[in-house]
Amino acid sequence: MGDFQVVDPKGWEYDLHSVYSAYIGHFQIHHIAWYEKSWGHLFSTFEEFLAFSWPVIVVTDVHTGKAHIVTRLNSIGAFLKMIKTRFGETLPQAANMVTIQPFETTTRHLRHVSDHATYRKLYNTLPAAVLNAKKQRIRNGEPDFVQDLWDKQDKTYMAIDFEWSERNEKSTLEWGYAAVRCGPLKALGIWPPVPDDNYRKGHYVVQEYMDKIVNKYCPTYPWHYAFGESQVITKAKLPQVIQAIISLASPDSETLPNNLVLVTHGASGDLAHLPHNMFVIDTAVLERSLYNAGLRPLMVDPKTSQERRSGSTLSLENLLRSFAMSSQKDSIVLPNVQFHNSGNDAFMCLFALQMLLEPSGVKVPTPRRNIRGMPNMVMGGMMPMMKTPTPPSLMIPQTVFSGYATVGGLPTPNGSFPGQRTSVYDLSSEFGQMRMGSGSGESFRRSGSKSPGPTLTPGSGSARDSRRLSGFRFGD
Repeated sequence: MGDFQVVDPKGWEYDLHSVYSAYIGHFQIHHIAWYEKSWGHLFSTFEEFLAFSWPVIVVTDVHTGKAHIVTRLNSIGAFLKMIKTRFGETLPQAANMVTIQPFETTTRHLRHVSDHATYRKLYNTLPAAVLNAKKQRIRNGEPDFVQDLWDKQDKTYMAIDFEWSERNEKSTLEWGYAAVRCGPLKALGIWPPVPDDNYRKGHYVVQEYMDKIVNKYCPTYPWHYAFGESQVITKAKLPQVIQAIISLASPDSETLPNNLVLVTHGASGDLAHLPHNMFVIDTAVLERSLYNAGLRPLMVDPKTSQERRSGSTLSLENLLRSFAMSSQKDSIVLPNVQFHNSGNDAFMCLFALQMLLEPSGVKVPTPRRNIRGMPNMVMGGMMPMMKTPTPPSLMIPQTVFSGYATVGGLPTPNGSFPGQRTSVYDLSSEFGQMRMGSGSGESFRRSGSKSPGPTLTPGSGSARDSRRLSGFRFGD
């Protein structure tokens, strides 16, 4: 197993052990005394069969999700040709070999297996292959895999959101989270989770920036947290708070999934510092997959005012609006909450996930306080989503770009977003890439606005906006 070569998985579809089993079955069905043949030793044990030195890769089946050690049809042909050349006897291709369709599309590591010890080493990697494939399929929003994960009722789901300065994307203005621990709730006989009672939640405003930075093109609303009390915290202490809350995660593992599932909306960027075994659910991608599969009602695209096309993606606001549309069966009345508040975005993102996966019996969350005196009500079947403190319009804002959710601004032609980071920062910086897709349609530019916003106490922070959040990792 010391050689290293990568191959395209296309065409690698025959389970190696099933090839051996199929020939043993073939001999039995056709009453062939293989053990008396000159080539019979090649089938006396699986290890003797492996002595041919089979080229193999490890992939998972797109239909079953199971991992397999597979070879190609032309390798089976080469094995039969070897028997004919060396022993002068022709063997047909056996029936009933297990064939799969590889889920993986990227190149795979090619191995040559010639003994049982090497095969056993590869076999021990199969659980890790299953975990990797399942992570990707959940991230891709495949409904069956996400639904199965939720139905087990044993994970902790955590939605998080950062609000960042348009002037300096390393400056965190606020952070919010919402989490539900399904395992303990299920053990207590509480199901489905009740958002008001069973969601852990929090909202933190960074003291150094709260009276100095106000985003111009995508304004934030740090003082409009609807589900609890906002807490003012220094930027030096914020990583400690995040680390303590993220400690809900179980240890990293190559084969066992993490107990914590991260929930986002319109996530972008790679998250190298997340535990290798953590699942990430993107509600924007999941909803799009459900709509494409016909598992959500037909609806109007808020951007075009025409029937929504397959493949389009809803912002978080419009996803929530879709639950409140009066034309839908079992539509609900949603609370009036202010978006671009990280606490509200995280809470409503987790609620959206629950509505997508198990809407029956879900209780609508009740904000603890209204926004500028606005009542928590829905008029005309629509949830009034406020963009400013003025009375909200009942028109759905055009914040959806066909094919992908808005993440802090207009997408660039290559599908990325301005300011998207590709290098590896600390974990808090990486989380910042996973912004909720509820942004404005304004062109994203760095704001020079430094006008003061609402304050609770006089700010005493540093002007060094570019200082990174650091000092914590999973498992510290």
